[in-house]
Amino acid sequence: MKQYVDPRMHTAEHILNQTMVRLFGCGRCFSSHIEKKKSKCDYLFDRDLTEEEVAEIERRVNHVIDQNLPVNEEFVNRAEAGPLFDTNRLPENADQMIRIVRVGDYDACPCIGEHVASTEAIGEFRITTTSHEGEVLRVRFKLTP
Repeated sequence: MKQYVDPRMHTAEHILNQTMVRLFGCGRCFSSHIEKKKSKCDYLFDRDLTEEEVAEIERRVNHVIDQNLPVNEEFVNRAEAGPLFDTNRLPENADQMIRIVRVGDYDACPCIGEHVASTEAIGEFRITTTSHEGEVLRVRFKLTP
């Protein structure tokens, strides 16, 4: 089981993922490396982001953070979760009850990681760099206290 060292950074990943889905219609990241000082998310994407797009992602993520949204969990039956969430990454031996983490009404997805209780605890989100290679867009980001 993957351990996340910083609940702030992990919760920011949820918000970034939903922002990418809403802005570009791409899926959530297929790979991530979440650390306390800096993190990265990889998306299936056909190009790098423009400076304007980076600024818009930062603006939207920080807007969600500033709303002081509650971060809650609920458990749903795996069969019920299937039509609502992408459960492809769940291990075959996962329990029949799936933990869903909700960031207010902005995002919801299956997750095993630790999260903050409210988005106000995250701090300011900033994309440090992006790069594109093949069909993979990598977004690197940091948080300020």
